[in-house]
Amino acid sequence: MKKLIFGLLVLMSCGCKNKSKEAPKAVEHQENLIAVLDTIWNMEQGPITLRDSLMKLYGAESDLVKQQQAIYKRNHSINERRVKDILDTYGWPTKEMAGEQGNWTLCNVIQHADNDVRIHYLPLMRQAVKEKKLEPRFLVRAEDRIATERGDLQIYGGQMKYYPETKSFNLWPVYDPENIDKRRTEIGLDSIAIFLKNRFDFEWNLEEQLQRTAEFERNKENH
Repeated sequence: MKKLIFGLLVLMSCGCKNKSKEAPKAVEHQENLIAVLDTIWNMEQGPITLRDSLMKLYGAESDLVKQQQAIYKRNHSINERRVKDILDTYGWPTKEMAGEQGNWTLCNVIQHADNDVRIHYLPLMRQAVKEKKLEPRFLVRAEDRIATERGDLQIYGGQMKYYPETKSFNLWPVYDPENIDKRRTEIGLDSIAIFLKNRFDFEWNLEEQLQRTAEFERNKENH
């Protein structure tokens, strides 16, 4: 397992390094959009996937993990400019234009951008959901990320955080944990327990999250 990951590390480091030197290319024709989005996805997710695999083996502070994080950051700066070019040129594309993976790719890059970028494209995402171009789960993910970046409670429970003091991941505190499933159901999402288990292999514990939310609110009041 370690040999396989190390081999992938060498290949991806070389490949991503070369790609990171390329200037972002404008999307000239709609028929090229799917291919462009596929390239963006691979550049964005490749280093993240390898980074997370290495983290499980060597820990979050290992040099190998930091190396992949640096590659990801370089690639993301290119991908973010490409995604902005697409959205500013076409608006939110239809599934026929973007392909099955396309919406996920666009939302993924926006999710990894600074909060001002997410806020800028939030109205476009909301409109895309209304027009059935975008699944609600992607909009929810962006809204939770905006809230956490602002230092607010998240609404739907999509954001995890690494806590150095415990060297573990936990859910960013949520607003009104007792009614989170009601909010999620209203927009067509699975329960928070199912989502966290499937997405992060994390167990939802209502009592724990009630305590964490209360502590979060107390700390915010004191500051």
